[in-house]
Amino acid sequence: MESLADPHLRFEPTVADPAGPRGLVVLGSTGSIGTQALDVVERNPDRFRVVGLSAAGGRVDLLAEQAVRFGAEAVAVARTDAEPALREALAARAGGRPLPRILAGPDAAAELAAMECHSVLNGITGSIGLRPTLAALEAGRVLVLANKESLIVGGPLVRALARPGQIVPVDSEHTALFQGLMGGSRREVRRLVVTASGGPFRGRTREELATVTPEQALAHPTWAMGPVITVNSATLVNKGLEVIEAHLLYDIPFDRIEVVVHPQSVVHSMVEFTDGSTLAQASPPDMRMPISLGLGWPDRVPDAAPPCDWTKAATWEFFPLDDEAFPAVSLAREVGTLGGTAPAVFNAANEECVDAFLAGRLAFNGIVDTVAKVVSEHGTPQRGTSLTVEDVLHAEAWARTRAREIAAG
Repeated sequence: MESLADPHLRFEPTVADPAGPRGLVVLGSTGSIGTQALDVVERNPDRFRVVGLSAAGGRVDLLAEQAVRFGAEAVAVARTDAEPALREALAARAGGRPLPRILAGPDAAAELAAMECHSVLNGITGSIGLRPTLAALEAGRVLVLANKESLIVGGPLVRALARPGQIVPVDSEHTALFQGLMGGSRREVRRLVVTASGGPFRGRTREELATVTPEQALAHPTWAMGPVITVNSATLVNKGLEVIEAHLLYDIPFDRIEVVVHPQSVVHSMVEFTDGSTLAQASPPDMRMPISLGLGWPDRVPDAAPPCDWTKAATWEFFPLDDEAFPAVSLAREVGTLGGTAPAVFNAANEECVDAFLAGRLAFNGIVDTVAKVVSEHGTPQRGTSLTVEDVLHAEAWARTRAREIAAG
């Protein structure tokens, strides 16, 4: 299989680069990735223009402000009950100017992803980003992918639609691998090395993790993220998901994808080549750098984020992963190898377990233990060319129900 994210190929979208700014659709515009992407756009008006924006609907005032400020042609909300408030907020800010086209409902983001533009940034959180991912690919857009869940749960579906080089990753780790892979051909790659901060509990044993509280798990030492992603970083489920994503993006076997702990989060990942050379991508932890590379590819956006300060002394540390204390990565390898609907079960069960942990119904170690039990009960996953979105959603629904049952005791 050819690489879905190939830095050696430039995918030509159905809408060519215009003489002026590149047209963008930003999905999840009110979230962390979306707001940082719009910051990059605002500082580079000669390079980018916003065509469409979407959000879940919980922050309609911010969505309306973004739409008016950037002159979006269309705005989408997933919650139909948010449409009246969004329309009112847009009218209040438009100053008599025509309002953008408003889409509402569970399919609104997918409709927006297919509209005429050069690139679609999918910054939606969770597997609800799958349909917009497929819509953008089918429409022939460049997919700037921050929504890792859509690739992980819908791997076979995405592989069937995506053409080589059509996806440009935004996760800091996968952007680092993307850049490292520029240094050689695929046949020269020995392994991918994905770095992990280790989260707030690096160095603790499994026994010491038994009493971890939600407040402790939400105190990430490096990144500011939402609660689910922050807990996923603490359990290293997030790193397991990234291993699956790296395999799907770059078609490198699981036994050649390694995870190492790097607390400073400056080296975002590495590519080791067959001659013994390793290329590492380093930058301070700032998501605007990988976002800007995704939006501007194949060109870099100058001054997107601050570089490393080489005038100051610094120490970068690397540690092997403790699979006993943090079994999520090993479990993810097993799930990724199974393929089919297994990654969807893994991801959905984990989301339910994180909710149960944050609500005080499940111990910290119980998150991955419960996910493993649900994956085991799922058995042989459905896979093959007949796999559909409905199959994935059905597997997710079953996994969520079963995870809640187990967490309830």
